[in-house]
Amino acid sequence: MKTSELINEIKKLPLSKRIYVIEKAIHSLREQEEKKQMSEAAEELLDDYTNDKELTAFTVL
Repeated sequence: MKTSELINEIKKLPLSKRIYVIEKAIHSLREQEEKKQMSEAAEELLDDYTNDKELTAFTVL
């Protein structure tokens, strides 16, 4: 489905349903962005956590 078709279908919905769709879409976007940021942060710190003796001291327990 094209974006314009999707928008036209959403416009046909009652206001409460349109708000619901928008809220769900925004929630999905936020979740996706948070996951992306967490993944990038984990990748940036991976070297530190695998090689820094102060950070890896407790991994032998």
